[in-house]
Amino acid sequence: MGNAQPILSYRRDLPNGDIIQVVVWLLSEPLPGSPHPYKYRLHYQTADGSDYIRYDNERGKGDHRHIAEVEEPYQFASVEKLAKDFYEAIKQARSKGGIT
Repeated sequence: MGNAQPILSYRRDLPNGDIIQVVVWLLSEPLPGSPHPYKYRLHYQTADGSDYIRYDNERGKGDHRHIAEVEEPYQFASVEKLAKDFYEAIKQARSKGGIT
C-alpha cells in the first residue's frame, strides 16, 4: 500500500459487548479489482466474536460485503456512502432480530 494515508480509524466497544471497527486508507493508486483509490475494512462483530457484518475490498477481489454468511458485491460510491451503508446494514440487522 506504499503511500497509504489513514482517512478513518476507530473502534467502538458497545455496552452489550459488540464491536464496531472502521478503517479506511487513501492509496496512491487503486488496488487491483477496485476503480477507486481507497482500501477499507468496516466490521461489526457480535459479543460472541463472530463477524456479523463486514464491508471490505481485497486485492484482486474488489469491493464486497458480508452480511451474516452471505457475501455479495458492493458498489462503492464514496467513503461517506460506504459508512452510511454500513451503519444502515447494522440497523436493519438489529431491527430484524439478526443481532441482539
